[in-house]
Amino acid sequence: MLMTAGKPTPTVLVVDDSPIARAKIQQALGDGYKVLVADNAVDALSAIYNQPVALLLLDVTMPGVDGLELCRTIRSLPQFEQLPIVMLTARDGAFDRVQGRLAGATEYVTKPFDDAQLLATVANFVKC
Repeated sequence: MLMTAGKPTPTVLVVDDSPIARAKIQQALGDGYKVLVADNAVDALSAIYNQPVALLLLDVTMPGVDGLELCRTIRSLPQFEQLPIVMLTARDGAFDRVQGRLAGATEYVTKPFDDAQLLATVANFVKC
């Protein structure tokens, strides 16, 4: 685990099938967080099982298992009931937001996102 000024650096897992989106999120989170990336549900589950993750940023539209199904799966596991999950997606309709909440998302942010907004959202759920 990385250390910043004597404190462990929180780990954020970004799950998005778009390399461009993953890079933009990594850039937005800057040096304040350790950012892990996964481009599918299987790799995401492997990552959260193998290391402590403070927050999950999850795209909805992905091939195979989509973000909503992955969110429901993670919420069904007792050790991850309290893990903050932020849906980060281009799907911005009211119905999409409701689906995200019903799947267990803690927060719902739409793309394109503002870097400062994303940082504020992450900081709201990750106490350094």
